[in-house]
Amino acid sequence: MGSTLEFADYVIEQFDESCGVSRKHMFGEFGLFSAGKMFGMVCDDQLFFKPTEGGRAYIGQVVEAAPYPVARLSFLIEDHL
Repeated sequence: MGSTLEFADYVIEQFDESCGVSRKHMFGEFGLFSAGKMFGMVCDDQLFFKPTEGGRAYIGQVVEAAPYPVARLSFLIEDHL
């Protein structure tokens, strides 16, 4: 299906400007970057973060899903968080 530019921009707007979050169009989806490092993805209009122990501790009960076929599991950030 691919992600829409509008959804990717909406996600970026949710971050504080001091985070310097940007997006890069990648294969019909979007990579999310801060300080030159990729930390997440917008795929099929869903938000995914790279899994880390710190992120797991912060989120608590995480939902893990693959952002695209054959991808490693990432944290799926659902709208109720």
